[in-house]
Amino acid sequence: MKGVGAIIFLTVFFATLLATLAYSSMPPGPSLYDLLGVPTTDYPVLGIQATTLVIAIFNGVFYGIIAWLAYTVLNKTGIIKA
Repeated sequence: MKGVGAIIFLTVFFATLLATLAYSSMPPGPSLYDLLGVPTTDYPVLGIQATTLVIAIFNGVFYGIIAWLAYTVLNKTGIIKA
């Protein structure tokens, strides 16, 4: 059942991506974007502001990794069985 971790990552990634598109100031995305030093732009990508899309992807990856790591630790310790 090694694919369960990937499914958990993707589920959390897409859920966080959609949540961030609705609420773009959700941390830590804006902070990570500011660390890059890239200027904010209004250029649309697929009808979404490019800056908002990058922030949403940062948040999706960040929270996806946290969820995957939590699942892996809980699975290895035997607290959950998959």
